[in-house]
Amino acid sequence: MTALQPARREPPAEDGPPRAADRPVRRIPFPVVDEITRHCLTDDEPETVHIEVHLPGRPDPDRLRAAFREALCRHPRILMRQAPHRWWRRRYEWELTGVPDVDPVVFPPPGPDALERARERALADCPPLDASPPVRLEVVERGQVGEGSEDGASADGNGNGGTVLLVTINHTALDGPACLRVLATAAQLYGGADNSPAPPPVRAPGVPTGGAPQDTPPLGGHRLARPVRIAAERGPRSAGSQGGSSARGNGMLITELPVPARPPRVDGVAAFTVNDQLLVATCLMVARWNHVHGRPSAPVVVTMPVDDRPRGTDMPIGNGTRLVSVGFGPEEEQDAALLTADPPDPAAVARLLRRTAARTRSLKAAPGSQLGLGAALLTAPVLPVGARGVLTRALRTAAAPLASTTLLSNIGRIPYPLDFGDAGRPTAVWFSAPARMPRGLTVTTVSVGGRVQLALRWSHALLDDEAGARLGALFAQSLAATSWTPGAGEDHTGRTDHTGRTDRTDGTGRTGGTNRPEGTAP
Repeated sequence: MTALQPARREPPAEDGPPRAADRPVRRIPFPVVDEITRHCLTDDEPETVHIEVHLPGRPDPDRLRAAFREALCRHPRILMRQAPHRWWRRRYEWELTGVPDVDPVVFPPPGPDALERARERALADCPPLDASPPVRLEVVERGQVGEGSEDGASADGNGNGGTVLLVTINHTALDGPACLRVLATAAQLYGGADNSPAPPPVRAPGVPTGGAPQDTPPLGGHRLARPVRIAAERGPRSAGSQGGSSARGNGMLITELPVPARPPRVDGVAAFTVNDQLLVATCLMVARWNHVHGRPSAPVVVTMPVDDRPRGTDMPIGNGTRLVSVGFGPEEEQDAALLTADPPDPAAVARLLRRTAARTRSLKAAPGSQLGLGAALLTAPVLPVGARGVLTRALRTAAAPLASTTLLSNIGRIPYPLDFGDAGRPTAVWFSAPARMPRGLTVTTVSVGGRVQLALRWSHALLDDEAGARLGALFAQSLAATSWTPGAGEDHTGRTDHTGRTDRTDGTGRTGGTNRPEGTAP
């Protein structure tokens, strides 16, 4: 527990109402995703999701604290803690407390490195499961631009410093989109403006003219060979304790990139989506990184969360996404040399985009459970949880070579205004997902104001922070290579005309600024 975390339990009141911990609670069994995650927790790689929302103004502390507490109470599924358990019990259970056990809102001391320290805690300090809610909200004040502020993303037009709402979530309990729904409710309670979600975009069904070749696998998730692993790169200083990161924990790079251009729709049908471009960019990043490191080509498999939940106030809170695998294999092998060239061949990228679009359409339309039948059988309450935990960890270790190459979580456009009244609306939003081995790398993206907000997060057992920064630059180049240029037919260019700044945070909280990788203007 850090000095910024409040005490876990409310103090006893002799004549007043009972403490939150002593009030009657309702118990519910752990869902499949929660139990699998709970079995595999380690101290070296905390299972945290980080969200940071940059506001141009500064919210009133008391009003914000009250609004967030009321938002928690309006979404009671987030007010949970793990019930005491013994290894012989058949289930883990959540206790729904109805009111918070702790005050999750923290106001760290302001300073030039306050945001970096908060990011450090988001990667290393997981909110505990034995106190409700398993969420921490840090309200970080930013100085004026040029005074301890790395960029102007959180400043208003007058150069005044803004505020960053940095949320850290214990991923065993819930995911980022669910917590964002709670944050939208808090924004509405704080600012008074309507924060109802925008309706989802209407997309015409069907396949665009000249779509994917007929021999494209319908689901793209077939694994005829082991998925390729990302080549490790850890310098000699990484193993030491002076000036370098250890092999524990995660490092993170956050930046923003232009949304790559796409061709016009034909009969209301897009040839491919931004999500398809992000998938292709991820595949290109891995293939080109491994090519530079002398790794032989092998199938790239990208795990992609699909979230079908409604976004209104009735949105189910918890871990609600299902995972699908997008495979890049035999068809891409024919173009391996073209795709790993510098820059990638535009025609080869165009073919890859068409195939990827066909695969993702099929995957999203196909029904499926969150983690598949195997996970459902593994969590069936037949054996005690202690025995199931041993079995789950053993199977996870045995299946590590078959794990996907990486995970891409594309949140897409934020569906809520997140209007905090006098504090304003977000100028930037970042998410990051935990990067545990054997994948060791996650790519998380959000679209805000016509920009892609990218968070690259890696395990220090796989990459040191310098290598992570280079991998982020390679992703930016790969995403630019998917951009469509009018008049160029199916060619895709890697033109670069954007510069900016990138923040890199390692597990020790250091944040370094480098020039943002150049990208293509939309």
